[in-house]
Amino acid sequence: MTGYAVASTESPRGALTLELRSVNSRFLDLQLRVAEELRAAEPMLRELITGRIARGKVDCRVYHAGAVSQAQQQLNMQALQQLRALAAEAAGAFPGISPLRTADVLRWPGVLAEPAIDEERTRAALDRLCRRVLDELCAARAREGAKLAAILLARVTEMRKLLSEVAPLVPEAVAAYRARISERLREVLGTGDDERARAEIALFAARSDVDEEITRLATHLEEVERVLAKGGAAGKRLDFLAQELNREANTLASKAAGLKIADGALELKLLIEQIREQVQNIE
Repeated sequence: MTGYAVASTESPRGALTLELRSVNSRFLDLQLRVAEELRAAEPMLRELITGRIARGKVDCRVYHAGAVSQAQQQLNMQALQQLRALAAEAAGAFPGISPLRTADVLRWPGVLAEPAIDEERTRAALDRLCRRVLDELCAARAREGAKLAAILLARVTEMRKLLSEVAPLVPEAVAAYRARISERLREVLGTGDDERARAEIALFAARSDVDEEITRLATHLEEVERVLAKGGAAGKRLDFLAQELNREANTLASKAAGLKIADGALELKLLIEQIREQVQNIE
């Protein structure tokens, strides 16, 4: 399932932004790109995401901007004292040297101290942010899922129509095939080859019985509709059903006693392949 969601929130580290992208994949492939200062939150983020998403290639990006404002910065008195001592030594070594300006002092490494970051508050803010973005992403994926479900149900309707057209053709096709077999049997019986006669009869019985395949196809289609109506994580179940549908359609095509039945089986296979392509995208 595809989807995209992004949101931001304030935290002790400044503005936190979390972005989630999801594209189609048969399995879950989660990639995290987290700012170095937030690496400790990776296990939490991974647990939250895998708890909501079971399938797809998911990219999660977390970053922050403008961690600490100037109003939050404080002077480091110890660093100022060290700088004053160094300035005094420099003035003694180089008489007449220009005194330090305020801007020079503030730019000196360590003079401006940032307040300690409250990691617990940052983690809590990131937890809330991730849950909010996940809600938006899952809602987008659900909307796409509803559209895919409608497409699949349309294919099921077409397949039911094909089955309803094929089923009445079976008796006529079997009768025509029986006539051909009878003619061949008369030729065989005229030679007294009983073994070949039994082989022809067995072949006829195997090729003419497609009621079982048609019944199983209808049953699998009912199961597809049931799974779609139930909702939830249905991708793997639908993938399995598509494989079963394809197997029955293949058997129907191989046992078709008439051209129209064979054509119907081919149309079924095309629709089933369309279903298989779509269910690869469903979680």
